[in-house]
Amino acid sequence: MNWWGLFGYASTSFHHSPNSIELETTPDRKRTNLAELCKAATPICHLNPFLFNGHLQTVWTTVSSQEIPIYYRRKIFDAEDPAVAGIFAVDFTVSPYHETDKSLPPRTTYYNDKEVDELGCLDTKPMLIALHGLSGGSHEIYLRSVLEPILDEGWEACVINSRGCAKSSITSGVLYNARATWDMRQVVKWLRIKFPNRPLFGIGFSLGANILVNYLGEEGSSCALKAAVVCSNPWNLDIGSAALQRTWLGLEVYSRAMGSNMKNLFDLHIEELSKNTRVDIAEVRKATYLHEFDRVFQGPTWGYPTEGAYYRDASCCDSLLAVRIPLFAINAEDDPIAAREALPLQEIGTNPFVVLCTTSTGGHLGWFESGGGRWFAKPVARFLARMAKSVDLTKIPKASEEDPLIVIHQPNRVSSFEPMRRKLQVIPKSNIDFSILDQK
Repeated sequence: MNWWGLFGYASTSFHHSPNSIELETTPDRKRTNLAELCKAATPICHLNPFLFNGHLQTVWTTVSSQEIPIYYRRKIFDAEDPAVAGIFAVDFTVSPYHETDKSLPPRTTYYNDKEVDELGCLDTKPMLIALHGLSGGSHEIYLRSVLEPILDEGWEACVINSRGCAKSSITSGVLYNARATWDMRQVVKWLRIKFPNRPLFGIGFSLGANILVNYLGEEGSSCALKAAVVCSNPWNLDIGSAALQRTWLGLEVYSRAMGSNMKNLFDLHIEELSKNTRVDIAEVRKATYLHEFDRVFQGPTWGYPTEGAYYRDASCCDSLLAVRIPLFAINAEDDPIAAREALPLQEIGTNPFVVLCTTSTGGHLGWFESGGGRWFAKPVARFLARMAKSVDLTKIPKASEEDPLIVIHQPNRVSSFEPMRRKLQVIPKSNIDFSILDQK
């Protein structure tokens, strides 16, 4: 028995490749590796002893009222990719102000046209791009818990709100999904133009973590980010969904709550979503659990035949094999939503660019300490600070002998594995020759 656990101490374990990438520190030019840097950035995990399991830690996120005053200005982007046409909202952290806008979350107002035109500068401040969890937004406390210490260190930050979330509008008949990397890609491209000297970093929470790893895998060695962090990543959505349905709490508490949140989001945008001829409004409203919502809404609107096909295609557990920037992941082993059995330990062990820290307790985006703070914000902030200040970012390797494309030569064939080969292709209608389809 772990007697220290009675006092709130959780054990931490690190999972990584034995060939973790080497990093060069500045200004002393000493050599270290990613695994050692992640371990050094991770303090002892001492949590609230009264929240002694994953369920209590997770449920506490719904009742915690800690005030973290992060202020935002919102900019609306028009999607550049015609295959995923529509608009999406990005919230940029700014200094405190007194204006209010009741149509937006607290401490959030729109940039005016003049302010939008003036966005951009040549400073070298590190900048963090954040992706929130399912049906969340820039207002979430878990997200602001990380932004607060980062901003105190002089960083800039922005949050990409998934389409329709955080009181943003949609102009198409679909919501986001678990592999919706297109908005992230457009924002990174825009930031590189507006802030060409800023090193960019990424962080994702829960579903946003899954999306971020998918993005990193798609970008591979061309990724414009310098490093990234993911917290409470579900990794394998198919395994996670099965785990939720296996227990009463998983089904009747967590899956029901997440399903309800997505249905509420659907109802907020029903005028636009109902224009999609593949949406059966009656079936969506009958859905109770998250997997049912994904079956009757996400599957049909994106073209997946079943929710299982969607989960398998959108999971990031294979995508991490193609990640080619330093990635620090943090998961709790008792997370009731991001199941322990879904952790891609073998895949992590083959990629020298990835380190996973697991804690024996902490729940889903919980990790509450006795004082009300969140422990996971500490290793996240320390890792990012060390990457930005103490590591020579120009010396980070972009390639590895353990290439994502694994080729095995045999006498009569060549076998290869490409982790980013997707089953669902999102293509603009203008690129399709419908006459060929009609012939079939």
